[in-house]
Amino acid sequence: MTKAGIFTKLIAASFLLAGAAVAPAAEAGLDLIIRNGTVYDGTGSAPRRADIGIGGGRILFVGAAGDREAKTEIDARGLTVAPGFVDPHSHVLESVTGVEGPFLAPQILAQGITTSSIGADGFRSPDELRTLFAALKAKGSSTNHFCYVGHNGVRKAVMGHEKRAATEAEMDRMKALVREGMAMGCVGLSAGLMYDPGMFSPREEIVALAREVKPFDGTFDSHSRDPVKQFLASELETAEIGIAAGIPAKLGHLKAVGLSNKGKSADLVARIDALRAQGHDIVADIYPYDGAQTNRLANILVFPGQPPIRPSQSLDSVIAALRTTLADPAAKAALRDATNNGYRGGFSWVKAVGYDSIRIVDAPGQPDLVGKYLSLMAEAKGEDPFDTMVDLLLNAKGTIIITAGAMVEEDVQRLLVQPWDMISSDGSYIGKGSVYQAAPHPRSSGSFARVLGHYSRDLKLFPLAEAIRKMTSLPARHLRLYDRGEIAVGKAADIAIFDPAAVADKADYVHPERLAVGMKHVLVGGIAVWRDGAPTGATPGAFIARQPSDR
Repeated sequence: MTKAGIFTKLIAASFLLAGAAVAPAAEAGLDLIIRNGTVYDGTGSAPRRADIGIGGGRILFVGAAGDREAKTEIDARGLTVAPGFVDPHSHVLESVTGVEGPFLAPQILAQGITTSSIGADGFRSPDELRTLFAALKAKGSSTNHFCYVGHNGVRKAVMGHEKRAATEAEMDRMKALVREGMAMGCVGLSAGLMYDPGMFSPREEIVALAREVKPFDGTFDSHSRDPVKQFLASELETAEIGIAAGIPAKLGHLKAVGLSNKGKSADLVARIDALRAQGHDIVADIYPYDGAQTNRLANILVFPGQPPIRPSQSLDSVIAALRTTLADPAAKAALRDATNNGYRGGFSWVKAVGYDSIRIVDAPGQPDLVGKYLSLMAEAKGEDPFDTMVDLLLNAKGTIIITAGAMVEEDVQRLLVQPWDMISSDGSYIGKGSVYQAAPHPRSSGSFARVLGHYSRDLKLFPLAEAIRKMTSLPARHLRLYDRGEIAVGKAADIAIFDPAAVADKADYVHPERLAVGMKHVLVGGIAVWRDGAPTGATPGAFIARQPSDR
C-alpha cells in the first residue's frame, strides 16, 4: 500500500472512532454495531426497532445486539436506519478528472447516496469509462459507482458525428464496443436519443445494440428522443426497444415536459401499467422537481458554424457576439434558424424542448420575470419567441437562468407515486472542477432529501418505507446490484442514518449548492464517510460490477 493509501485509512479510522462508543473488547469479526435505530430494510416492509452488526464491510446480523461488543458503536436512538441510497441516473462522478484531491462529493453524501451511476444518457464509451474509473481509483472516492456503456459514446468512437444510419461494418464495431463495456461489468446500455449523434440513429440500430447486452443479463436505459413534441411516443420508444431486445428497460428521468404536455402523464402511466401487466419489465426513474436542465438563457443560442457556448464562457462575450450578429440581417436569420432547429439539423435546446418548456427561474434585478414561460411572454407581445428571448438578453440586469424543461407539479406528483418509478438526481457535481458550471440544478444537492422530507413526510404522498424502497431495493434489483439496497445479513454495509423529522432539501434554483440537512451518518462498506454535516475524508468507494441474478 502507498503512503497516501495508509494515510487515508488512518484518517478513515480516526473519523470512525470519533464520537462513537468504543467497546473494551470486540466480538471476533465485528467492527461496528448500530444500536437502537428504527430500521427500514429497503423492501418497503414496515420498520422495526433493531440493532445492526457489521464486519468486513458486510452486515453480520440484524436484531438484538444484546451484550455483543464491537470496535465501535453508533447510537441511532430516534433515527431512521436505511440502506444507502442508489442513484440510478447521475452525472456527479463524471467531474472526477477536474476535481483536485479525493472525490468526497458532500452534495450526495448529505443526501445519503452511497452508489451512483456513470454513463447515463449514452455519453460514455468503454475507453471513456476506463478514464473515469482510473481517476476515481487514483484519487479515492467516498461513494461507490457503477456504469452503463453508452450508445452515443460508442457511436462517436466508430462514426464521429455522422448524421446518418450506421453501415453493417459500423454496426459490427459498435456491437463489439457494447460487448466490451458489458464485459467490464456495466449494468447495461444507455442512450441519449435527444442528443447528437444519437438523434440520427433509427430505432433498429438501438434494438440491435441492446440485444448485445442480453447475454450479460443487462438492461436498457434511455433519455427520450423528443420529450416535448412527441412525448408519449418518445417515452414509449424506450420501453419498446427493451421489449424488442428482450431485456428490462428504464425510462430515464421521466417527466411530462412543457405546457403542451400538461396532464399527459396520466396517459403514459396507463400505457406503462398495461405493458407491465403483460409481463414486460418496464420501470423509470424521476427527480422531484418541476424543471429539467438549468442553464443561462444566453446559452440557448446556437451560433451557426461555432461550437456550443461553453459553461465557462463569459456572458459579456456571448452578448457581444449576439449584438454583432443582430446587426447583419442574414446573420440574424441564420442565428434564428440554428437556435430554433439546430445547426445543420444538430442539437439545440429550443429544438429539443420548445419555447413552451423554457421557464425563467432566476432573473437578478427583474423578479417579475421569475416563473414566466418564453412562449407565453411572446404570445402576450404578439411576437416570435426568438425575438422575445433576444430582447430579454439585451435588456437583462443580470444573468437570467432558465429551466429548459419546465413541467407542472401535478404531473411531477403523478409520476412520483408510481411503484415502478425509482428516485434519481440527474445531478452534476457542484464546485471547482465541475464539467457543468454554468447553472447547476438544485436536484444535484436535494433530490433524495426532498423526497424524504417534502413529498413523503410533509405532503404524505407515500409512507417513508415506500420512499426508501424507491431509493434502495428498487434501483438495486433493476440494476443487478444484488448485494446493495437492503439491510439484511450478507449485504454490503452501505447505510444511511438520518433524522426523519429533520431531513430536508435546502437547495433551490438560486442556491443549488446548498446541502441537504438531517443526514447524521453515512457508511460505505461499513466505513463512515459522512458524520454530523461533513465528509469524514474516508474514501472506501469502489466500482461495483453487475452481479449474477442467482446471487
